[in-house]
Amino acid sequence: MAALKMTISCFLFLQVIYCLLSSFAPTNVQGLKVGFYDKACPKAELIVKKSVFEAVKNDRTIAAPLLRMFFHDCFVRGCEGSVLLELKNKKDEKNSIPNLTLRGFEIIDNVKAALEKECPGIVSCSDVLALVARDAMVALNGPSWEVETGRRDGLVTNITEALLNLPSPFNNISSLITQFQSKGLDKKDLVVLSGGHTIGNGHCPQITNRLYNFTGKGDSDPNLDTEYAVKLRGKCKPTDTTTALEMDPGSFKTFDESYFKLVSQRRGLFQSDAALLDNQETKSYVLKSLNSDGSTFFKDFGVSMVKMGRIGVLTGQVGEVRKKCRMVN
Repeated sequence: MAALKMTISCFLFLQVIYCLLSSFAPTNVQGLKVGFYDKACPKAELIVKKSVFEAVKNDRTIAAPLLRMFFHDCFVRGCEGSVLLELKNKKDEKNSIPNLTLRGFEIIDNVKAALEKECPGIVSCSDVLALVARDAMVALNGPSWEVETGRRDGLVTNITEALLNLPSPFNNISSLITQFQSKGLDKKDLVVLSGGHTIGNGHCPQITNRLYNFTGKGDSDPNLDTEYAVKLRGKCKPTDTTTALEMDPGSFKTFDESYFKLVSQRRGLFQSDAALLDNQETKSYVLKSLNSDGSTFFKDFGVSMVKMGRIGVLTGQVGEVRKKCRMVN
């Protein structure tokens, strides 16, 4: 009897140890893990990296749209590749207003084609988006992080859902916090991921109201630095719908922390950038990032990207692995 009790006690102890060790494994409850393709397609991440580095070498401005593409995918239906799908009636996410300025889809196609040649039917388009976003940042000497993989691809895309779910550059801080919380992201994730605006461009229609008619009385946004507003009005006329604007002027091709300096100076391009100063927690992070010694932005960005990459994923037998990213099998 004593021996039996000892055996049971040892078994229970080992079970506890196993559970504790499992809690530290790089796997979350949704079935994602780092190195998901190590056995099924061991060259997968190397193939993605090679393609992305070549693309960014040819055009450094493509990195920001590739990052944005992953963000726009995850906020609509979760990270399951719906932003890549095309419908004959054009009622897909790609044709929703917030996505009309997305570009780089041909790079995703090229990566996927290379992966299909190496290991057909193994690597999902949604995982391609996640890996491409990371590698595009590394190609700009930005942060790196371990990408959890194992996603499967969704079968549905809807033009209206993109409009309803994607955060808007016109949003105030309350709306932003609510939208991010609805996706399981907190205030820190909000301000950290907003730091992605250190690269890339915006466009005049996204700021016209800040410059010319903020409250409907022909005024400008009082939260926008007056000198900066003058410069922006010189570039954007009230009817301009096409002109691109650097979100981080002079540094829009470099992933760095200068975005937070601009926000602190009331020179964030969008209302959603300025809004980060309207909450104590997000404002505190902005100001902390001005101190090069005390900033943790690069590390934090990777953490928030991993967290975002878990939104609404499909794993196991749910969804499919598309052969071509623009259409279901």
